[in-house]
Amino acid sequence: MKNAAITVILQALATFAILATVLPLLHSQEWYVRVFDYPRLQLFGLAIVCFILYIWLAPRHRKRDKYLKIALLITIVYQAVNIYPYTFLAPKEVKDANRKSRPTTWLSLLVSNVLMDNKEHDRLLSLVRQHKPDILLLLESDSVWQEALTPVTQHYPYRVEIPLENTYGMHLYSRLPFRQQKVSYLLDKDVPSIKTYVKMRNGTWVELHAVHPKPPVPTEDPTSERRDAEIVMIARDIANSKYPVVVAGDFNDVAWSRTTELFQEVSKLLDPRLGRGFFNTFNVNYFFLRWPLDHIFHSNHFKVVSIKRLSDIGSDHFPIYIKLSFAPENQYDQEEPEADDETQEEADELIEEGKEEAAEENAKKQ
Repeated sequence: MKNAAITVILQALATFAILATVLPLLHSQEWYVRVFDYPRLQLFGLAIVCFILYIWLAPRHRKRDKYLKIALLITIVYQAVNIYPYTFLAPKEVKDANRKSRPTTWLSLLVSNVLMDNKEHDRLLSLVRQHKPDILLLLESDSVWQEALTPVTQHYPYRVEIPLENTYGMHLYSRLPFRQQKVSYLLDKDVPSIKTYVKMRNGTWVELHAVHPKPPVPTEDPTSERRDAEIVMIARDIANSKYPVVVAGDFNDVAWSRTTELFQEVSKLLDPRLGRGFFNTFNVNYFFLRWPLDHIFHSNHFKVVSIKRLSDIGSDHFPIYIKLSFAPENQYDQEEPEADDETQEEADELIEEGKEEAAEENAKKQ
Protein backbone atom coordinates (compact mmCIF):
# COMPACT_ATOMS: atom_id res chain seq x y z
CA MET A 1 0.00 0.00 0.00
CA LYS A 2 2.86 2.30 0.91
CA ASN A 3 4.65 1.57 -2.36
CA ALA A 4 1.44 2.19 -4.28
CA ALA A 5 1.08 5.63 -2.68
CA ILE A 6 4.70 6.47 -3.49
CA THR A 7 4.17 5.34 -7.08
CA VAL A 8 1.13 7.61 -7.45
CA ILE A 9 3.11 10.58 -6.10
CA LEU A 10 5.98 9.80 -8.45
CA GLN A 11 3.59 9.55 -11.38
CA ALA A 12 2.11 12.94 -10.51
CA LEU A 13 5.52 14.64 -10.18
CA ALA A 14 6.83 12.99 -13.34
CA THR A 15 3.75 14.03 -15.29
CA PHE A 16 4.13 17.58 -14.02
CA ALA A 17 7.81 17.72 -15.10
CA ILE A 18 6.89 16.41 -18.57
CA LEU A 19 3.92 18.74 -19.11
CA ALA A 20 5.81 21.75 -17.75
CA THR A 21 8.54 21.03 -20.30
CA VAL A 22 6.12 20.65 -23.20
CA LEU A 23 3.90 23.67 -22.47
CA PRO A 24 6.51 26.36 -23.33
CA LEU A 25 6.79 24.80 -26.80
CA LEU A 26 3.27 26.02 -27.52
CA HIS A 27 2.84 29.40 -29.22
CA SER A 28 0.33 30.51 -26.59
CA GLN A 29 1.21 33.77 -24.82
CA GLU A 30 -1.08 33.18 -21.84
CA TRP A 31 0.72 33.68 -18.53
CA TYR A 32 -0.04 30.16 -17.30
CA VAL A 33 1.87 28.79 -20.32
CA ARG A 34 4.73 31.28 -20.41
CA VAL A 35 5.44 30.85 -16.69
CA PHE A 36 6.96 27.47 -17.49
CA ASP A 37 9.68 29.18 -19.55
CA TYR A 38 11.37 30.03 -16.26
CA PRO A 39 12.15 26.89 -14.18
CA ARG A 40 14.27 24.97 -16.70
CA LEU A 41 16.97 23.96 -14.24
CA GLN A 42 14.37 23.01 -11.62
CA LEU A 43 12.44 20.85 -14.09
CA PHE A 44 15.68 19.17 -15.13
CA GLY A 45 16.42 18.30 -11.50
CA LEU A 46 12.86 17.13 -10.82
CA ALA A 47 12.87 14.90 -13.92
CA ILE A 48 16.17 13.27 -12.90
CA VAL A 49 14.95 12.56 -9.36
CA CYS A 50 11.66 11.13 -10.66
CA PHE A 51 13.44 8.97 -13.23
CA ILE A 52 15.82 7.47 -10.66
CA LEU A 53 13.08 6.82 -8.11
CA TYR A 54 10.80 5.43 -10.80
CA ILE A 55 13.39 2.85 -11.84
CA TRP A 56 13.88 1.90 -8.22
CA LEU A 57 10.31 1.88 -6.90
CA ALA A 58 7.76 1.79 -9.70
CA PRO A 59 6.31 -1.36 -11.30
CA ARG A 60 8.45 -2.60 -14.18
CA HIS A 61 6.03 -4.38 -16.42
CA ARG A 62 3.12 -1.99 -16.95
CA LYS A 63 3.14 -0.24 -20.33
CA ARG A 64 2.08 3.12 -18.90
CA ASP A 65 5.07 3.11 -16.56
CA LYS A 66 7.44 2.28 -19.42
CA TYR A 67 5.99 5.14 -21.48
CA LEU A 68 6.33 7.51 -18.52
CA LYS A 69 9.98 6.57 -18.06
CA ILE A 70 10.64 7.15 -21.77
CA ALA A 71 8.93 10.54 -21.59
CA LEU A 72 10.98 11.41 -18.50
CA LEU A 73 14.19 10.46 -20.26
CA ILE A 74 13.26 12.66 -23.24
CA THR A 75 12.50 15.48 -20.81
CA ILE A 76 15.90 15.11 -19.12
CA VAL A 77 17.74 15.10 -22.44
CA TYR A 78 15.76 18.10 -23.75
CA GLN A 79 16.36 20.17 -20.63
CA ALA A 80 20.04 19.15 -20.52
CA VAL A 81 20.54 20.31 -24.11
CA ASN A 82 19.03 23.68 -23.25
CA ILE A 83 20.94 24.04 -19.97
CA TYR A 84 24.30 23.06 -21.44
CA PRO A 85 25.08 26.46 -23.11
CA TYR A 86 25.01 28.16 -19.67
CA THR A 87 27.49 25.76 -18.09
CA PHE A 88 31.26 26.03 -17.94
CA LEU A 89 31.41 23.01 -20.27
CA ALA A 90 30.07 25.04 -23.19
CA PRO A 91 32.15 27.39 -25.35
CA LYS A 92 31.91 31.07 -24.43
CA GLU A 93 29.82 33.09 -26.83
CA VAL A 94 31.78 36.18 -25.78
CA LYS A 95 35.52 35.73 -25.50
CA ASP A 96 37.58 36.87 -22.52
CA ALA A 97 39.22 40.25 -22.92
CA ASN A 98 42.94 40.44 -23.56
CA ARG A 99 44.75 40.80 -20.23
CA LYS A 100 46.69 43.69 -21.72
CA SER A 101 43.53 45.64 -22.58
CA ARG A 102 43.67 49.22 -21.35
CA PRO A 103 41.22 50.83 -18.89
CA THR A 104 40.36 53.38 -21.58
CA THR A 105 38.68 50.53 -23.48
CA TRP A 106 36.65 49.33 -20.49
CA LEU A 107 32.97 49.95 -19.88
CA SER A 108 31.44 48.76 -16.61
CA LEU A 109 27.75 48.52 -15.69
CA LEU A 110 25.90 47.67 -12.51
CA VAL A 111 22.23 46.77 -12.97
CA SER A 112 19.92 46.45 -9.98
CA ASN A 113 16.19 45.91 -9.62
CA VAL A 114 16.01 47.50 -6.18
CA LEU A 115 12.43 46.49 -5.19
CA MET A 116 10.60 49.76 -4.69
CA ASP A 117 9.54 49.08 -1.08
CA ASN A 118 13.02 47.95 -0.04
CA LYS A 119 14.39 50.28 2.66
CA GLU A 120 17.90 48.80 2.88
CA HIS A 121 19.45 51.51 0.73
CA ASP A 122 22.86 51.25 2.39
CA ARG A 123 23.47 47.81 0.92
CA LEU A 124 23.34 49.11 -2.64
CA LEU A 125 25.28 52.24 -1.67
CA SER A 126 28.05 49.97 -0.42
CA LEU A 127 28.12 47.92 -3.64
CA VAL A 128 28.29 51.02 -5.83
CA ARG A 129 31.15 52.42 -3.75
CA GLN A 130 32.95 49.08 -3.95
CA HIS A 131 32.64 48.49 -7.71
CA LYS A 132 32.49 52.10 -8.96
CA PRO A 133 30.68 51.23 -12.20
CA ASP A 134 30.81 53.63 -15.12
CA ILE A 135 27.06 53.19 -15.52
CA LEU A 136 24.49 52.47 -12.83
CA LEU A 137 21.00 51.33 -13.84
CA LEU A 138 18.27 51.13 -11.21
CA LEU A 139 14.88 49.52 -11.83
CA GLU A 140 11.72 49.75 -9.69
CA SER A 141 13.21 52.96 -8.31
CA ASP A 142 11.04 55.79 -6.95
CA SER A 143 11.74 59.23 -5.50
CA VAL A 144 12.73 57.65 -2.17
CA TRP A 145 15.45 55.60 -3.83
CA GLN A 146 16.52 58.60 -5.87
CA GLU A 147 17.08 60.61 -2.71
CA ALA A 148 18.63 57.74 -0.72
CA LEU A 149 21.33 57.10 -3.33
CA THR A 150 22.39 60.74 -3.60
CA PRO A 151 25.66 60.08 -1.66
CA VAL A 152 26.91 57.99 -4.58
CA THR A 153 24.92 59.32 -7.56
CA GLN A 154 26.28 62.82 -6.94
CA HIS A 155 29.47 61.47 -8.51
CA TYR A 156 27.55 60.57 -11.68
CA PRO A 157 27.05 63.86 -13.57
CA TYR A 158 25.09 62.33 -16.46
CA ARG A 159 21.68 60.95 -15.66
CA VAL A 160 18.15 60.09 -16.71
CA GLU A 161 15.82 59.96 -13.69
CA ILE A 162 12.29 58.59 -13.95
CA PRO A 163 10.95 58.13 -10.39
CA LEU A 164 7.61 56.31 -10.50
CA GLU A 165 5.37 54.82 -7.82
CA ASN A 166 4.15 51.91 -9.97
CA THR A 167 7.31 49.71 -9.65
CA TYR A 168 8.44 50.72 -13.15
CA GLY A 169 10.61 53.67 -12.19
CA MET A 170 14.03 53.79 -13.83
CA HIS A 171 17.22 55.68 -13.03
CA LEU A 172 20.27 55.70 -15.28
CA TYR A 173 23.49 57.29 -13.98
CA SER A 174 26.83 57.61 -15.76
CA ARG A 175 30.33 58.89 -15.09
CA LEU A 176 30.73 59.09 -18.88
CA PRO A 177 29.03 61.68 -21.12
CA PHE A 178 25.56 61.09 -22.54
CA ARG A 179 23.96 62.49 -25.65
CA GLN A 180 20.49 62.20 -27.19
CA GLN A 181 18.77 60.84 -24.10
CA LYS A 182 15.33 59.55 -25.08
CA VAL A 183 12.63 58.15 -22.79
CA SER A 184 10.00 56.07 -24.59
CA TYR A 185 6.75 54.42 -23.52
CA LEU A 186 6.57 51.87 -26.29
CA LEU A 187 3.40 49.95 -25.44
CA ASP A 188 2.45 50.96 -21.89
CA LYS A 189 1.91 54.55 -20.86
CA ASP A 190 3.38 53.84 -17.44
CA VAL A 191 6.36 51.64 -18.44
CA PRO A 192 9.40 53.59 -19.67
CA SER A 193 12.50 52.52 -21.53
CA ILE A 194 15.61 54.59 -22.16
CA LYS A 195 17.80 54.99 -25.22
CA THR A 196 20.94 57.10 -25.16
CA TYR A 197 24.55 57.19 -26.31
CA VAL A 198 27.49 57.06 -23.93
CA LYS A 199 31.01 58.22 -24.75
CA MET A 200 33.73 55.82 -23.62
CA ARG A 201 37.10 57.06 -22.37
CA ASN A 202 38.68 56.22 -25.72
CA GLY A 203 36.18 58.49 -27.50
CA THR A 204 33.90 55.73 -28.86
CA TRP A 205 30.17 56.36 -28.68
CA VAL A 206 28.09 53.37 -27.57
CA GLU A 207 24.34 53.02 -28.04
CA LEU A 208 22.77 52.11 -24.68
CA HIS A 209 19.25 50.81 -24.01
CA ALA A 210 17.63 50.30 -20.59
CA VAL A 211 14.47 48.18 -20.45
CA HIS A 212 11.94 46.79 -17.96
CA PRO A 213 8.72 45.48 -19.57
CA LYS A 214 5.81 44.10 -17.56
CA PRO A 215 5.89 40.38 -16.67
CA PRO A 216 3.17 37.96 -17.82
CA VAL A 217 1.50 37.41 -14.45
CA PRO A 218 -2.18 37.88 -13.51
CA THR A 219 -1.50 40.97 -11.37
CA GLU A 220 0.38 42.76 -14.18
CA ASP A 221 -0.52 41.38 -17.60
CA PRO A 222 -2.41 38.12 -18.28
CA THR A 223 -0.41 37.47 -21.46
CA SER A 224 3.17 38.01 -22.60
CA GLU A 225 2.10 39.86 -25.76
CA ARG A 226 3.21 43.35 -24.74
CA ARG A 227 6.37 42.14 -23.01
CA ASP A 228 7.40 40.11 -26.05
CA ALA A 229 6.55 42.93 -28.46
CA GLU A 230 8.51 45.52 -26.48
CA ILE A 231 11.58 43.28 -26.34
CA VAL A 232 11.44 42.63 -30.10
CA MET A 233 10.75 46.31 -30.90
CA ILE A 234 13.96 47.24 -29.13
CA ALA A 235 15.79 44.50 -31.05
CA ARG A 236 14.49 45.95 -34.33
CA ASP A 237 15.70 49.40 -33.35
CA ILE A 238 19.15 48.01 -32.55
CA ALA A 239 19.45 45.90 -35.71
CA ASN A 240 20.17 48.95 -37.88
CA SER A 241 22.53 50.66 -35.45
CA LYS A 242 25.89 51.90 -36.72
CA TYR A 243 27.26 51.98 -33.17
CA PRO A 244 28.49 49.44 -30.67
CA VAL A 245 25.44 48.50 -28.57
CA VAL A 246 24.71 47.53 -24.97
CA VAL A 247 21.23 46.59 -23.70
CA ALA A 248 20.61 46.16 -19.98
CA GLY A 249 17.64 45.67 -17.70
CA ASP A 250 15.06 43.36 -16.22
CA PHE A 251 13.44 41.67 -19.21
CA ASN A 252 10.99 39.77 -16.97
CA ASP A 253 11.97 36.90 -19.22
CA VAL A 254 14.61 34.21 -18.94
CA ALA A 255 17.69 34.02 -21.15
CA TRP A 256 16.59 30.77 -22.86
CA SER A 257 13.01 31.68 -23.78
CA ARG A 258 12.02 31.89 -27.43
CA THR A 259 11.38 35.64 -27.04
CA THR A 260 14.88 36.35 -25.73
CA GLU A 261 16.38 34.10 -28.41
CA LEU A 262 14.36 36.08 -30.96
CA PHE A 263 15.66 39.31 -29.43
CA GLN A 264 19.24 38.13 -29.91
CA GLU A 265 18.67 36.93 -33.46
CA VAL A 266 17.00 40.15 -34.59
CA SER A 267 19.39 42.49 -32.73
CA LYS A 268 22.52 40.36 -33.41
CA LEU A 269 23.61 40.92 -29.81
CA LEU A 270 25.66 38.46 -27.75
CA ASP A 271 25.01 36.97 -24.31
CA PRO A 272 28.14 37.10 -22.09
CA ARG A 273 26.71 34.42 -19.77
CA LEU A 274 26.89 31.65 -22.34
CA GLY A 275 29.75 29.39 -21.33
CA ARG A 276 30.16 31.21 -18.00
CA GLY A 277 27.08 30.37 -15.93
CA PHE A 278 23.43 31.13 -15.27
CA PHE A 279 23.90 34.23 -13.11
CA ASN A 280 20.41 33.75 -11.65
CA THR A 281 19.25 37.12 -10.32
CA PHE A 282 15.70 36.25 -9.20
CA ASN A 283 14.40 35.19 -6.66
CA VAL A 284 16.71 36.12 -3.80
CA ASN A 285 14.33 34.67 -1.21
CA TYR A 286 14.04 31.14 -2.63
CA PHE A 287 17.35 29.55 -3.59
CA PHE A 288 15.57 26.59 -5.23
CA LEU A 289 13.48 28.90 -7.45
CA ARG A 290 16.00 31.12 -9.18
CA TRP A 291 16.49 32.06 -12.81
CA PRO A 292 18.16 34.84 -14.87
CA LEU A 293 15.73 37.75 -15.33
CA ASP A 294 18.22 40.63 -15.39
CA HIS A 295 20.22 40.77 -18.59
CA ILE A 296 23.11 42.57 -20.23
CA PHE A 297 23.52 41.95 -23.96
CA HIS A 298 26.05 43.63 -26.24
CA SER A 299 27.32 43.77 -29.80
CA ASN A 300 30.38 41.83 -30.90
CA HIS A 301 32.58 44.91 -30.47
CA PHE A 302 33.11 43.90 -26.84
CA LYS A 303 34.79 41.15 -24.87
CA VAL A 304 34.37 40.32 -21.19
CA VAL A 305 36.78 41.48 -18.52
CA SER A 306 34.56 40.24 -15.69
CA ILE A 307 30.94 39.44 -14.91
CA LYS A 308 29.44 38.61 -11.53
CA ARG A 309 26.22 38.41 -9.60
CA LEU A 310 26.52 40.68 -6.58
CA SER A 311 25.35 40.22 -3.01
CA ASP A 312 21.83 40.60 -1.63
CA ILE A 313 20.69 44.22 -1.18
CA GLY A 314 17.32 43.44 0.43
CA SER A 315 15.53 43.26 -2.94
CA ASP A 316 14.00 40.17 -4.52
CA HIS A 317 16.65 40.54 -7.27
CA PHE A 318 20.41 40.25 -6.98
CA PRO A 319 22.31 43.04 -8.76
CA ILE A 320 24.53 42.06 -11.68
CA TYR A 321 27.83 43.67 -12.65
CA ILE A 322 29.83 43.45 -15.86
CA LYS A 323 33.03 45.01 -17.15
CA LEU A 324 33.45 44.94 -20.92
CA SER A 325 36.45 45.69 -23.07
CA PHE A 326 36.00 47.43 -26.42
CA ALA A 327 37.92 45.32 -28.93
CA PRO A 328 36.47 45.94 -32.43
CA GLU A 329 39.59 44.63 -34.12
CA ASN A 330 38.73 41.15 -32.83
CA GLN A 331 34.95 41.26 -33.25
CA TYR A 332 34.94 38.54 -35.92
CA ASP A 333 36.27 36.07 -33.34
CA GLN A 334 32.71 36.01 -32.03
CA GLU A 335 29.83 34.72 -34.12
CA GLU A 336 26.78 36.93 -33.80
CA PRO A 337 23.24 35.50 -33.99
CA GLU A 338 21.33 36.01 -37.23
CA ALA A 339 17.66 36.18 -38.11
CA ASP A 340 16.39 34.44 -41.24
CA ASP A 341 13.20 35.40 -43.10
CA GLU A 342 11.06 33.13 -40.93
CA THR A 343 12.47 34.71 -37.77
CA GLN A 344 11.78 38.20 -39.11
CA GLU A 345 8.18 37.19 -39.85
CA GLU A 346 7.84 35.85 -36.31
CA ALA A 347 9.16 39.17 -35.00
CA ASP A 348 6.62 41.08 -37.13
CA GLU A 349 3.80 38.96 -35.74
CA LEU A 350 4.87 39.48 -32.12
CA ILE A 351 5.10 43.25 -32.57
CA GLU A 352 1.71 43.42 -34.26
CA GLU A 353 0.06 41.29 -31.56
CA GLY A 354 1.59 43.43 -28.83
CA LYS A 355 0.40 46.66 -30.44
CA GLU A 356 -3.12 45.28 -30.88
CA GLU A 357 -3.23 44.14 -27.25
CA ALA A 358 -1.97 47.55 -26.09
CA ALA A 359 -4.58 49.35 -28.23
CA GLU A 360 -7.37 47.20 -26.77
CA GLU A 361 -6.14 47.86 -23.24
CA ASN A 362 -5.98 51.62 -23.84
CA ALA A 363 -9.48 51.59 -25.34
CA LYS A 364 -10.84 49.92 -22.18
CA LYS A 365 -9.28 52.61 -19.97
CA GLN A 366 -10.85 55.45 -21.94
